[in-house]
Amino acid sequence: MSSATAEARPEHRNLVGSFWRGFRDFRRTRPFWGGLLAMIAGVPILYFPYAHLSLGGVTIAMSTTAGAGSLIIGVLLIILGLTAWFQPAVRIFAGVATTLLTLVSIPVSNLAGFGLALLPGLIGGGLMMAWAKLPEPATAGVEEATAESVAAEEPAAAGDAVLASEVAADPAQDRPAPPAATGGTVPAQQAAEPKEVR
Repeated sequence: MSSATAEARPEHRNLVGSFWRGFRDFRRTRPFWGGLLAMIAGVPILYFPYAHLSLGGVTIAMSTTAGAGSLIIGVLLIILGLTAWFQPAVRIFAGVATTLLTLVSIPVSNLAGFGLALLPGLIGGGLMMAWAKLPEPATAGVEEATAESVAAEEPAAAGDAVLASEVAADPAQDRPAPPAATGGTVPAQQAAEPKEVR
């Protein structure tokens, strides 16, 4: 088999490469990083109220009455991150809710998970609100529509030429002059002339 008869894309494809291309397309069509940061922000808010940390030989338990509030805020942040991934149409709501929940978690859940959730939550909410879908690439349909609009403009231009020749042939007709280019006002000399009523 020569290079002239070889397939351009053989059937045996690299699985890692095809997975990476699919993942790249997934990331580019939704607010991926904002959702990921929102989910990352939910983890420390969930973890610290229920964790038993030991420093040296001393066990530190952060279980307080705010444990239920931390649970709700952490789960909601993770759900909002997933919502931004799988329903990009509600990204503005998800971004605003993520920002507000992150700010509410400061007094409710141990200073937003000891500050570990504050920056990812605020940045993730901002990224979700700021994300916009990429414009669609130009297709053949757009080129056909452009060709049709150009064809429609040509007869109109021919009609303008006929109108201009009629005006030149009959200068006696009083036609209103277009407004001046500066400010759209009619010069004082034209405003003072009497006009015929037809």
